[in-house]
Formats: sequence, structure tokens, C-alpha cells
Amino acid sequence: MVKVIGAGLAGVEAAYYLANQNIKVKLYEMRPKKMTAAHQTGHFAELVCSNSLRSNDLHNAVGLLKYEMSLFHSLIMQAAQHSSVPAGSSLAVDRELFSQFIEDKIKNHPNIEVIQEEVQKLNVDDYTIICAGPLASDDLSKNISELFHSEHLHFFDAIAPIIDAGSINMDIAYLKSRYDKGDAAYINCPMNQEEYDAFYQALIDAKVVQIKDFENNVFEGCMPVEVMAKRGKETLLYGPLKPVGLEQEGLKRPHAVIQLRQDDAAKTMYNIVGFQTHLTWDEQKKIIHMIPGLENAKILRYGVMHRNTYIESPKLLNSGFQSKQYPKLFFAGQISGVEGYVESAASGLNAAIQMRLLINKQELKPLPIQTMMGAMASYISITNKSFVPMNANLGLLPALEFKHSKKMRKELYAKRALEALKLFKEEL
Repeated sequence: MVKVIGAGLAGVEAAYYLANQNIKVKLYEMRPKKMTAAHQTGHFAELVCSNSLRSNDLHNAVGLLKYEMSLFHSLIMQAAQHSSVPAGSSLAVDRELFSQFIEDKIKNHPNIEVIQEEVQKLNVDDYTIICAGPLASDDLSKNISELFHSEHLHFFDAIAPIIDAGSINMDIAYLKSRYDKGDAAYINCPMNQEEYDAFYQALIDAKVVQIKDFENNVFEGCMPVEVMAKRGKETLLYGPLKPVGLEQEGLKRPHAVIQLRQDDAAKTMYNIVGFQTHLTWDEQKKIIHMIPGLENAKILRYGVMHRNTYIESPKLLNSGFQSKQYPKLFFAGQISGVEGYVESAASGLNAAIQMRLLINKQELKPLPIQTMMGAMASYISITNKSFVPMNANLGLLPALEFKHSKKMRKELYAKRALEALKLFKEEL
């Protein structure tokens, strides 16, 4: 029997894989009895920030990662396909349908027992995968620190606002995906230079919620829009407000474009892309209403910032997500030092694969580093003096050992990864 702590993306993925291997699982989830600072519900695998699982392109790092996961019959990938909403060349989901699909699979699985309570203390003699997420409870975090004689690291993550679709002025805003890739799934709010200048000034002058002494420790991939803006007036124009590829036929390219992405299947809610923020709610309302097309926007959820906690994995874990000190303890998800929805789920799947091997064969078999799953596991386990959470990226993969053109590199990476994964599965 294996204990899995946390029914987030990593936890449900780990529990589902083990249960399908005929291993009994006790899945612990403290919500909704005890909530976190960021979650809105008690649903399993709640998507707290964006509703996007990013690119579907096999030659993109996260696209390759999703494909690898699907070869292991990933629950998260099944749920994403079931609940997908149009998002151009990306994979985005209806949050409610996504969580509902996962809960149905988990709660109705004969090998999974769901226990709705907080785990405050670990037993190092029990087979356990800790998937407590970036918002592990204070008691559990303290216990982990005591077990490993080290303090947790942490950074702050930010959430983007969500807008009522019916309140968007479509006389100004328009539907289009960048470079017309995929469906015209994004609502675009164009700005001329004068509008952008006023928006930018208001943004950098706006009041933020004070967050004690950690405010400069923000994960780069979820940078609050106001922090990004203070890096320079042009920064947003090369980031979330980039107008390139969003021109309307016959019209001059806007100076800046703010995009909104569909957040639910019914198209009633849209989140503002790249607009994670820690501004006060009054300031958010004022600045959002300055955006052309959102002058009368109804804000369904304001942006907030929350603490993300992770361990210094290279000191504590091996490439199987297993504790070096306590062999029956494994970590997965953002607490293990991966970053992102898909990456968290993939780490849960990887940890479960290794747990199965430990139980059945008393050994681990790390995934090949040529795969994205294996490369991520390698990253979190190799000595690193300045370890920080990392998204999946092709830079984690070992270089190709033969001459090739730069144009073919991504395709060759993907081909090599899938060949390596095929061999791994045959040996498994």
C-alpha cells in the first residue's frame, strides 16, 4: 500500500498510475476541510493559475512532455482532452470539467481510498509520495524541514484575473490567434501608443499588496505584470502585450495587444493572458478598465499572489524523485522543484513508476535523460548551487551526438526521446 499526500496534479497522477498497476493507494487531501491561500475549491487537481497546459507541438518541450505522459496513459492528459477548450495551438481546459473528470476516475477506482484529512507528520517507514504542492500546510512543511534538517526554499507565484465574457466590448476587441495558428480562440484588445503609454504609467504607479520580505523572490515564468513593467517600458511589448502576429486584415498593427483566453467550455469566462498580478483589487479594477474593450469589464476573479514552497531537491532526492535519506519517501509536484502544471503531473507519474519498481523489484530505473520526463528528473537531482524551479525546456536534454542542422534539432530531439522511451517501456 502506498500513501499519496495531496490530490493536486502530481498526486492524482501518481495515485492513478499505481492503482492501475494493482497497488493499493490511500490518497490524502486536506481540502475542503482546510483550505490554502490560493485554492478556491476542494476539487482534485484544481488549476489555480492559468487554465492552459501550453503548447501541443511535439517539437516543443512541454508538447513532447505531454506526448511522453500519454504513452503511460496519463490521467491528466485524458482529463485535458476530455475538457479542452479552443486555444489556438495550445491545450487549454475548462477547469470544472477537468477536475470533475479526474475526481470521477479517482473516487471510483477500486484500488484508491480517498481520505479527506490533513497529514501533519510523515512516517518514514511507510511507502509515501509527498505531492503536497507548493502550498503544503505549515505543520507538514515543518515536519519535512525537521526530517531533513533543512529549511524550505520558497518563491511567490501570481494569478491572473478572470473576466465575464459578456462584459467585453467586441466592437473594439476581436477574435484571433497569433499568426492565425489553430482556432481564432483569443479575444484581443488593441492599444495605440497613447493608450499604451497611459496604461503603462498607471501600472508602474499602482499600489501592490505588501508581502513581507519575500516580494523579490518571484518565479520568472509567473512574473507579475507590474514587476515586468518596471523592467522597462518596452518589456511588455516583447512579452504578454506583443502585437506581432495579431494584426487585423487591412488595419495597421496595434502598438500593443492584451489577449484574453477562454477559461470554460461555455465561453462565459476569459482570463487575461500574462496578467498575473499582486496589485490591490481597486488598482486592478482601475487598470483593467483602461484596456480598450474592457472599459466595462466585470471581473469575476481578481489576481492574487501566493507562496510556493519547494525543497532543495538536489541535496535530498535522486533522479527517481526518491529521498536519499529515507528510501520509502518520494516527492513529486512543485514541492520537488519542478514548475508548471504539466511538469508537476509528469513528476507524479515518474515518481509512481519508480515507486512501483521499488515495491515489486526493490530497485529504481530512472527514465532516460534523452526523454523530457527523464531530463526533468535529472535536473532536480544534480548538484546545483543556485537551484530554482524549472519548466520543461529543450535545454535540459543532452546534446545530439551527431552533426545536424539547427532547423532539424527540435525534430531530432523528439525522435530520440520517443525511441528512448519505447526501449524503456519494453524493459519496464
